[in-house]
Amino acid sequence: MELTLNQKLSLIQKEFKASKSKFNSFGKYNFRSAEDILEALKPFNEKYKVNFTITETIVHSQFNEFPMLCSTASINDDLDTIQATAIVGIDLEQKGMQMPQKFGSASSYGKKYALGNLLLIDDTQDADATNKHDKEPVSDDKKFLNKNTPEFNKAIEYLKNGGNIATIENKYKLAKAVKDELLKVK
Repeated sequence: MELTLNQKLSLIQKEFKASKSKFNSFGKYNFRSAEDILEALKPFNEKYKVNFTITETIVHSQFNEFPMLCSTASINDDLDTIQATAIVGIDLEQKGMQMPQKFGSASSYGKKYALGNLLLIDDTQDADATNKHDKEPVSDDKKFLNKNTPEFNKAIEYLKNGGNIATIENKYKLAKAVKDELLKVK
C-alpha cells in the first residue's frame, strides 16, 4: 500500500534529526542552520520518494518600513504538496553588513524557520531561539533536558517515584515544552 504524503511527512517528522553544527561565540551556544536541516533531509528524498524545496518572495506592506521575506518550505511527491511558511524582516539598517549579507541573513533565517515549521522542529531548546543576547548572564553549568533521552526518562521515573520538579530544574534547564511534559507525570 502506497503511503500518502501526510503519512510520509509524519514519518519524516518522527525520524528527522539535524545536528547543531554551528557555534555562536557571542551567545556561547550551538545552533542548527538551514544547511544542517537540508543536509539531514537528503536521505528522506530517496527513502520516501519525496522532494523538498524552498521558495522565497519579498513581501512589501504599507504597514512595515522594511521589506519582509516570505520563505516557503515544501514537501511533494507525485500526487501532493504540503507547505509551511515563515516570514522574516530584512533589516536594511543593520550595521556591519553589506546589502547581500542583509538579504542572505534574512534568507537563512526564513529557510530555517520554514523548514522548522514543516518538520515540526522544536527550537524552544535551541539557544538561537531563546538567547537573551547578554540581557542576562549566560549560565554554562546546566544543560537542557531533552525529550526522548535517557536523562528525560530518568526524570520521568524520578517524578513517578515521588520526586519533585524543582530538583530536576536545579540540575537541568527546562524548555517550556519539556517542563509541561514533566508536569503531566503523576
